Amino acid sequence: MTAQDTADTTGTGESATDSPVIRREDPLGSITTAAYKYNNWGRWGEDDVLGTLNFIDTAKRIQAAALVTTGEAFSLSQPFDTNGPQKGWRRRTNPVHTMTDTGVDAERGNQGFPHGFGGADDVIAMPLQCSTQWDGLGHIFDRGQAWNGRAAGDVVTSEGDLYTGIETAAAKIVTRGVLLDVGRALGPELGHPEGELPDGFAITAEHLERTIELQGSSSTVGRGDIVVIRTGQYTRVRREGWGDYAGGAAPGLSFSTAPWLHTTEIAGIATDTWGFEVRPNEFDGAFQPLHQIAIPNLGLFLGEMWDPDALAQACAADGKYDFLLTAAPLPITGAVGSPVNPIALR
Repeated sequence: MTAQDTADTTGTGESATDSPVIRREDPLGSITTAAYKYNNWGRWGEDDVLGTLNFIDTAKRIQAAALVTTGEAFSLSQPFDTNGPQKGWRRRTNPVHTMTDTGVDAERGNQGFPHGFGGADDVIAMPLQCSTQWDGLGHIFDRGQAWNGRAAGDVVTSEGDLYTGIETAAAKIVTRGVLLDVGRALGPELGHPEGELPDGFAITAEHLERTIELQGSSSTVGRGDIVVIRTGQYTRVRREGWGDYAGGAAPGLSFSTAPWLHTTEIAGIATDTWGFEVRPNEFDGAFQPLHQIAIPNLGLFLGEMWDPDALAQACAADGKYDFLLTAAPLPITGAVGSPVNPIALR
């Protein structure tokens, strides 16, 4: 098979030609080539721990703040509860929320406080990547190497991520956000007027640029932005049930978008899917190959399982697709990912 052989990458049964970035007969070679060509190691010095978050500077934050004109605020987070998407893969479970003090205890005087004082308390136990979350730079390795060329075993040990723990990003992710509603923009052109891309649909750079063209100038993507991709999959599973949302087939970014992710100089990218990239993956026998380029080689922050639906409706109504985005991870020392409640302000 050559790079010019055809395969179904659209999720619709149609034939599409392999990208020069994708050599299906040679997944390791494709990954190796992309890791070399689309690489930011050393760009911000050998001690860097922020990767593409370095693209967010004070001027970018001032630009983003000026986008707030209506005061509308949208949470881009899915719920954190036991009804979430996880099915136990790699010991990822849904949150377990337990009340340690309740109104019943207060009402019955069982709490031991004076003069009628009572209260409620609770605790939660959950994997850090069980719902809306950021992948940190210590989350994925490429052939034994972590972000900036460090040895994976030196970076993440039993004590956590010793270099790029998610706490390093705690005050960094305040910037211009851009919604690319690929499902709504391209759905009609691709035969999906409901605005939901089918599972297995590979979103290419051409799809992203076409979405920008259709949405207008407010969705132009540039340095320091965080791009939020709406495929419509989360819309569908909310209507039909979780099914195989966690780890199953899904629309998502094609491996061929690696050069676009590099040249746009975006600070991060998030999707409404479990795994960011198209599933099944585009190489036989591969597992999340675009992660292998984006995180350890580009230093790119990836958001997964975000909920852009309410924001998308507001953007479609007035044609304005950029906003102030704040999406701070919890500063959990040494963590390789974090839950997040992203807020879009328009």
